[in-house]
Amino acid sequence: MLEFDPSAEIQALRTTFANIREVVDVDGVRADIARLEQEASEPGLWDDTANAQRVTSALSHRQSELARIQAVERRLDDLEVLVELANEMGDEDSVAEARKEITDLERVIGDLEVKTLLDGEYDERSAVVTIRSGAGGDDATDFAEMLMRMYLRWAERNKYPVKVMDTSYAEGAGIKSATFEIDAPYAYGVLSVEAGTHRLARISPFGSADKRQTSFAAVEVIPLMEEAQEVEIPENDIRVDVFRSSGPGGQSVNTTDSAVRLTHLPTGIVVSMQNEKSQIQNRAAAMRVLQTRLLLLQREEEAAKKKELAGNITASWGDQIRSYFLYGQQLVKDLRTGFEVGNPASVFDGDIDGLINAGIRWRKRKIED
Repeated sequence: MLEFDPSAEIQALRTTFANIREVVDVDGVRADIARLEQEASEPGLWDDTANAQRVTSALSHRQSELARIQAVERRLDDLEVLVELANEMGDEDSVAEARKEITDLERVIGDLEVKTLLDGEYDERSAVVTIRSGAGGDDATDFAEMLMRMYLRWAERNKYPVKVMDTSYAEGAGIKSATFEIDAPYAYGVLSVEAGTHRLARISPFGSADKRQTSFAAVEVIPLMEEAQEVEIPENDIRVDVFRSSGPGGQSVNTTDSAVRLTHLPTGIVVSMQNEKSQIQNRAAAMRVLQTRLLLLQREEEAAKKKELAGNITASWGDQIRSYFLYGQQLVKDLRTGFEVGNPASVFDGDIDGLINAGIRWRKRKIED
C-alpha cells in the first residue's frame, strides 16, 4: 500500500493562502460588494451612464476577486479529502491525481501571492496596451502583430474582457501599431512590467537569403482612467483629424469618417480610435486616453525632477526588456529578471504568467532596495 503524506505541502499552501486573505482583506471586499450592489440597485442609476458603468464595473471586479479567493479556499478543503481517498485507494493513479492538484494549487496560490505585491497608485485599474513596430521592416510589423496576439491570448486564457480600440495595419505583413483595452482587476499592475522594448531574433520569413534578422517592437501600458480630470487640455493644443476605419492592407471597413486621430501639439502625442461606431464616441475615447498619457507624463517629469534634485538620475528600468530567439536555441529571456522559457511557441500563445510574475517580484525588490 502506498504511503502518501503531503501534510507539509498542504500546510505551506494554507499558510501562504492565509497571508493572501489578510492582505486582500476579504471582509473589506465583501463590504465593498454590498455597497456597490446597493448603488447598482438604485432606480436612477442609468440616468448617469458614466457613473453607472463605473459602479457596475467596480462591482464585477470585486465579485471576481472574491470568487477567486473562495474557489481556492474550496480547492484546499477538497484537497485534504482527495489525499484521504488516495491513501484509502492505495493506487498510483489516485496519488498522481492528488499530486497534480497540489501542483496546480501551488501555481494558483503563487499567482495570487504575486497580486498582493501590486500596491501602486494605479495597479488595481484596467489596462490600455499599445504596441508599435520598430526597426526591422516587415519582420518588425509581423513581430508587433505576434505580440498583440500574445497579449490577447493571455487575456483569453484568464477570461478577461478585451476591446481593440485601434489598429494600424502595415502595407506588407503585420501591424504598424495597435491599442487595446483589457478590462480586469489589476490588469495595469500586472501588465505594466511588460512595458518597454521587445526584441525578436529569427531567420526572416520575408527574405530570400535565410539570414538572421533582428527586429523590435515597443509595448506601452497605461492605466484605464474613467475620468482624467487632473489634466485640462486647451482646444488650441489639439489637432483633430477624422478618417475612415480601415482593415488589413488599408482596406476600408467603414463608409463614413468615424475614426478620430488626436494630436497633442505641445508634446506630439498621437492617439487614434476607430473601434466605436460614431465620431463622437471615438473622440471621447481618444480624449480619455490622451488625458491619461498626459497625466502619466506629468507624473514622470515630477519624479525625474525629484531624482535629479537627489543627485540620482539613473532610470530604474532598462528600455529593452526581453529577447525572443526563434532560431537555434529557441528561447525567450527576460533581460531584467533572467527568467527564461524554452518554448517560445507557448509564450506567443499567451503563456506569459511566469515572465510577468518574475517581473513583478523583480520590480518589488528594486523598489525596496
